[in-house]
Amino acid sequence: MFAHKRSSLALSVVLIAVQMLSWTPTMSLRQGAPETVCDTMLPFHGGGIPPRDSLPPFRIETSSSVIGQGQTMRVDIVGVPPGLSFAGFVVQARNRNSPHQIIGQFNPPSDGSAKLMNCENSVGNSVTHTNPGPKQSVSLEWLSPVDFLGDVVFNATVAQAYDSFWVGIPSDPVQIVRRDTTDTYPQTTRKPYVTPPPRGPYTPQTEVPQVRATAEDPLYADCGVSKTCFGFPDGCIATKSCKAMSAITVRGDVYEFELKTGSDGAAYVALGLSEDAKMGDDLVTECVPQNGQVNLYSSYTAGAPNYAANRANVPQNKARLLESSVVDGIIYCKVQRDVVTQVQGKTFDLLNNNYHLLVASGTGLKENSVGYHDIGRLPSGSPINLAVVQDLSGSSTLLLRLHGAFMVIAWIGTTSLGIILARYFKQTWVGKQICGKDQWFVWHRACMVTTWSLTVVAFIIIFVEIGEWSGERNPHAILGTITTIICFIQPIGALFRPAPNSKNRPLFNWTHWLGGNLAHILSIVTIFFAVKLTKAELPEWMDWILVAFVVVHVIVHLIYSIFLCMQIAGCFADRQQTQNVNAFQMSDMGHHGMRNGHRMERKMDAPYAGFRKGLLAAYIICVVLFVVALVLIVVLAPIEETFNKLKNN
Repeated sequence: MFAHKRSSLALSVVLIAVQMLSWTPTMSLRQGAPETVCDTMLPFHGGGIPPRDSLPPFRIETSSSVIGQGQTMRVDIVGVPPGLSFAGFVVQARNRNSPHQIIGQFNPPSDGSAKLMNCENSVGNSVTHTNPGPKQSVSLEWLSPVDFLGDVVFNATVAQAYDSFWVGIPSDPVQIVRRDTTDTYPQTTRKPYVTPPPRGPYTPQTEVPQVRATAEDPLYADCGVSKTCFGFPDGCIATKSCKAMSAITVRGDVYEFELKTGSDGAAYVALGLSEDAKMGDDLVTECVPQNGQVNLYSSYTAGAPNYAANRANVPQNKARLLESSVVDGIIYCKVQRDVVTQVQGKTFDLLNNNYHLLVASGTGLKENSVGYHDIGRLPSGSPINLAVVQDLSGSSTLLLRLHGAFMVIAWIGTTSLGIILARYFKQTWVGKQICGKDQWFVWHRACMVTTWSLTVVAFIIIFVEIGEWSGERNPHAILGTITTIICFIQPIGALFRPAPNSKNRPLFNWTHWLGGNLAHILSIVTIFFAVKLTKAELPEWMDWILVAFVVVHVIVHLIYSIFLCMQIAGCFADRQQTQNVNAFQMSDMGHHGMRNGHRMERKMDAPYAGFRKGLLAAYIICVVLFVVALVLIVVLAPIEETFNKLKNN
């Protein structure tokens, strides 16, 4: 009897355990997906059950391939083949160009079969099931944003069972257009059922974007006729190729500003009103895409030394966003501003004052402002009355180009040549002096004085041009300053060099050599970093020209060093032979004979003098070609656009 009771008890425990195991999955699906899955859409089943990698037996269908702004559309989850049931789901609409951005809002189903989720602090932008019961299809209603233009893709996670689910099932793209254009497009994306291919490893298919005919951007229309347009790079309004632009339309006391980027990748586009064409004490209008919509902000740029735009203590009710969109990553906004805005005791009167326009765009944002304008920034050349329609050009970049050209001439040209002369030509042109000085020294000093003069002038020029420390995250400014300091000190130290027979002369020689070579190396590295500067507008392939120069310079140094070693070795051997064979003659030579012998030796060039001169001539030709090429690139930057303009003209 006791054995029978024990058997009954064991059987009961087993049944309870089986029931608990079968009950757990059902409970995990009962309440729908938690908001912790918003980003990855990956459910946490059974401590980490992976999703299926086979072809999903479900499809996401939409009632239309095109929808207007602020309109609703039906979204269906259906099985393949029809009638296949599933238990749970999560559905989101995402920006096709920014897949992490959730778009739009779902309406709660009237039958209670689904509930809304609030992802990324937005209400109802995702939807999930409310019960784990089997269902053969689900119909949802989705509302498109009123401020978004572009393509969206509906992504779904569908669970057929607790341990069998598929993540990220995509729909066909749905294009969101302006509401008044939707009637010209087909209104369905439903497809006939096609037997799916045999099951196998599932590989997400990459969609090939459809090439659409590009119409002329309407923002350029009437520029210079009914509105003032300005953008960068300079002259882009005429060619309709701006990376960022603004258009100002004034009707009485109504001031409207339109801002637009020229390509995707920008995090913002901004327009500043400035009295001096330089950053500082400016009123800025910012258009920033955030959470599927374009937000409008007003900010104020502080003056020196803390140059930065900040929205704190800036009234945000003096400007109103009239229209906005983000299509294929291109930002557009239309803003109306009050005639008078007061910010931190400064009055911006659009009616009575003239202002420079500062158009800027960048790829980064800060906590309470836009980030650095690494895509570009351009101030207008002159302050304007905003109500007067006119053609604008950017402020002159002459000083910026002169700075670059002077630095290239100084450090690629004269410094490189001066170092070669001082290192390898001290025993060349012996006996042929200029103003009582050895020729190598005269030419070396001329090169270095030229370097010093050009560097100091270029250093002053760039501070006059920018008027501030560079805000770019680029070590160019720091390295350039260090190089300039060393360059400035070098000739001053040379004026106090010890006499040739002084015990401190070797110390001076090594210090002077180290300072010169260190400055030269730093200068080349600084020029490499200059290619990455936004203001410089230099092509990336300029790096290859710099690399070619470095290779040539190193090879020439290597050749000269080899022949210098051969020269030293030869001189050492000759000296030993002379001491062994003619030792007895040395005792007969008086002081006068030694001096004459030394003078005769000084009048003769060291060995390989002809080769050194020939290689020097070839090196000078190469350096001149490099300098000319680099100076042209700097002066004509952006060189590709300059050539295109010349070609079109």
